[in-house]
Amino acid sequence: MSYLFTSESVSEGHPDKISDQISDAILDHFLANDSSSRTAIETLVTTGQIIIAGEVHSKTFVNIQKIARNILRKIGYTRNEYKFHADSCGILSSIQEQSPDLVKGFQNLRKEDIKSVDQCIVFGYAIKETNNYIPLSLEICHHLLKELSFIRKEGIAMTYLRPDAKSQITIEYSPYNIPIRIHTVGLSIQHDEFDTQEKMNKKMIFDVKNILIPRVIQNFLSKNIKNLFTHRTKYRVNSTGRFIIGGPHGDTGLTGRKIIVDTYGGKGSHGGGSFSGKDPSKMDRSGAYAARHIAKNIVAAGVSDELLVQISYAAGYSNPINVFVNTYGTSSMSNEFITSNIKKIFDLRPYDIEQRLKLRHPMYEETSVYGHMGRIPKKVSKFFWDDKGNQIRKDVELFTWEKLDYIPIIQDIFKLKN
Repeated sequence: MSYLFTSESVSEGHPDKISDQISDAILDHFLANDSSSRTAIETLVTTGQIIIAGEVHSKTFVNIQKIARNILRKIGYTRNEYKFHADSCGILSSIQEQSPDLVKGFQNLRKEDIKSVDQCIVFGYAIKETNNYIPLSLEICHHLLKELSFIRKEGIAMTYLRPDAKSQITIEYSPYNIPIRIHTVGLSIQHDEFDTQEKMNKKMIFDVKNILIPRVIQNFLSKNIKNLFTHRTKYRVNSTGRFIIGGPHGDTGLTGRKIIVDTYGGKGSHGGGSFSGKDPSKMDRSGAYAARHIAKNIVAAGVSDELLVQISYAAGYSNPINVFVNTYGTSSMSNEFITSNIKKIFDLRPYDIEQRLKLRHPMYEETSVYGHMGRIPKKVSKFFWDDKGNQIRKDVELFTWEKLDYIPIIQDIFKLKN
């Protein structure tokens, strides 16, 4: 029998995502000025207020207020009617020095012997149903909100848009796990006041079908995916009524509350640890990136059509406790054989992961919205403020764990033809 599968995403103006973006922007500023910084930054946003807390061990100082307000301006929180304004919201910072017990674990060690500072389990996942090896339902969810944000900032069409939004895509699959059609498109879109709710409903559904969806199809989706939108596709737009009060005024936001949006949209598995605000010494972030890098390269190399990798770490140890693989029956090779070869190919000690994926660079703000996985690796120039308020430039490579740089090695080890 066919079945339905659903994923969701949230926009950059969603309260939880505001928190993630602020936490990662602060992390980037620490790393830009001191690449050895260790941080765990948590952000809370609510009506007219931002509270930032956490632990930091660094040689530098960063201007927390300036960074946070700059993020809000980029998102678009610059109108008083949002009840949350980049220039007037209160900002309370309560960041303290990292525990000396944790710092001690890094001292007097060769870099290659750096240990995991905490226990964790992480997962990496990849599937062949999209070009970037993430679940199709999640990919469409992200693209809907990226385009909605672009339309809002462009200011030409759908001029009633406000920053907060959520998307949800339900796909019907065949018994053989092949996408048949887009079953339902769900959108909750914050908007300006309309004269009547009836006018709002008609206008927004019309604009979604005739402006948003066509732009997403044209700009992002391949032909085989475009064909999944049919006359049977259902649209649920602001189905509970109007959505004027949103953002931090409508809902309190916290760092790390959208970990499924950040990863695989509910497919595969998740170890439970969030990413944003954490430097790469936190294995629940760097380990998850390493696991994704492995899974994507293994699938892209042709070992399997779908792959889940679990890696577990114990506090005070460099090497992982275990590596576990599940191909969901999509490979001719055994899970045990694939696992043993993964251990041969990839060094999974913390320092090696940092070096291989270049994780000590200020590359994290870009990860904090529209997913950490399935993105396009690229080199960019970024600008930061130093501890004296001067602007500095850093050339960084984004989304290094998405690079397909191990395919030849994998194909050689697994004796696969190119």
